[in-house]
Amino acid sequence: MILGLTGSIGSGKSFVSDCLRDLGATVISADDIARELTQPGTPALEEIVETFGREILAPDGSLNRSALARRVFSDPRSLARLEAIVHPRVRVREEELLRENHHQPLVVLEIPLLYETGAEELCDAVLCVTVDDDTRRARLVQNRKMTDEQIRQRLSHQMPESEKARRADHVVDNSGSPEDTRRLVKKMYDQLATGRRTSHTSGESA
Repeated sequence: MILGLTGSIGSGKSFVSDCLRDLGATVISADDIARELTQPGTPALEEIVETFGREILAPDGSLNRSALARRVFSDPRSLARLEAIVHPRVRVREEELLRENHHQPLVVLEIPLLYETGAEELCDAVLCVTVDDDTRRARLVQNRKMTDEQIRQRLSHQMPESEKARRADHVVDNSGSPEDTRRLVKKMYDQLATGRRTSHTSGESA
């Protein structure tokens, strides 16, 4: 089973994916893939530099993600150009990893822009992680040192979290304590496991 995992910035998708990994799921992270594909010497980074200039590089030649974010999130056309470079490459790698892990009982495909990029078509079901706005802001300010304007800009380029939750098959509210979230994730995981067992049994009987 392929479970898409999504949610808006600051919702805690990575924490939920870690919970699922601890329960035995295989996790494929679009953000991790994007970092891998934009390492020094990669075609993607070369194209990004050609498009945005060397000022988006750190002194060691790696991608300065903060500088690039400041550039693209203040200009929709720049963001679209960046996405045109990165998203197709990420999708190819996601599909490769899905094929490599086809034998795993549960593969979690963690994609922040899952609905925005049409990646739900790769998934059997979708889980949306939600969080209340005050908790989101507190986490982003504390953990990522983001300003209110930066948070607003990021959210403005994403589908509203309420719409993601409406479309999803499962929703986990990550506004509470880590223990609360782990309990909710375990409950959902057990439901998925039961569904997989039922489907497998039905298939054997057919």
